[in-house]
Amino acid sequence: MHYFSDNATPVSPAVMAAIAAADCADHGYDGDAWSARLDGAFSALFDTSVHALWIATGTAANSIALACLCPPYGGVICHEDAHIVVDECGAPGFFTHGATLMPLPGEGAKLTPDVVADRLKTIRPDVHQVPARAISITNATEYGLAYSPDDVAALGDLARTHGLGFHMDGARFANAVAHLGCAPADVTWRAGVDALSFGCVKNGGMIGEALLFFGEQAAARAAEAQRWRKRSGHLFSKGRYLAAQILAMVEGDLWLANARAANAAAQALAGGATGRLLHPVQANELFIRLSADEAAILRAQGFDFYDWGDDAARLVTNWSQDAASVAPLAQALRALPDG
Repeated sequence: MHYFSDNATPVSPAVMAAIAAADCADHGYDGDAWSARLDGAFSALFDTSVHALWIATGTAANSIALACLCPPYGGVICHEDAHIVVDECGAPGFFTHGATLMPLPGEGAKLTPDVVADRLKTIRPDVHQVPARAISITNATEYGLAYSPDDVAALGDLARTHGLGFHMDGARFANAVAHLGCAPADVTWRAGVDALSFGCVKNGGMIGEALLFFGEQAAARAAEAQRWRKRSGHLFSKGRYLAAQILAMVEGDLWLANARAANAAAQALAGGATGRLLHPVQANELFIRLSADEAAILRAQGFDFYDWGDDAARLVTNWSQDAASVAPLAQALRALPDG
């Protein structure tokens, strides 16, 4: 009955079991056996050498990644609805010691190469303006749309041409990959991405995300990120509990199975929202046309969700749901007076 957010979902049983298995004496911080396996696990998943760190939160992962890609005097090109712009309380500026976010418009919270290229043309090369130093995108976007490998590669080409770092906020990366059916590599490092915030909590984890670095500078950037993690107070003394969760998600492809379940539940729910959808459903979020009166009808039946501006709502499914569990809401949407 709860469709507020996938942040509030239950912990996947395999993740809970992994936490219990890590409940033993070992080295502190990230010197434990579980943390030591992260690089190898993600290198296997992405078919390339990856340097991986566990990070306390998605906000910290995004902000530390940008601190490694952008100097204090630089700018980060991003979408105007990006999480780093709207929902992180200025954390990117805090971690980068003052870097400027450069928000741009785009349908469904997606950046397009033309819009980015036009913005880059407006920046003079003199010392009086903030120079762009990074691009950040979210996949799946804040409106549940997936960047395809070609979409990412087009932006990656721009980043490479202009000497910009390229970051991907992957809070729902698993949902995007599940929708696209591509290899994780195809939509990240092969398309030019330098750093990925790999989401776990929304996908069945308890606490902690992964921050991944790709490419020739990966080792140096990961070492810098380790210092940012410590300096910001995010170096847990018992980091093995975070690492164990991440490994449970990655090593057996639980991350992808959970995302497929959440996406399938979203598609089943979308079947009850015919004519109401404001964006295509490509992950586990639905944005629907819904008046205040209609929202009240649904809430009176026990359904919880967020209003999204005027006459709209956001519904989020999660890994623990299936078509049967979302069927009551799908039916309730169909039964609305103009549904």
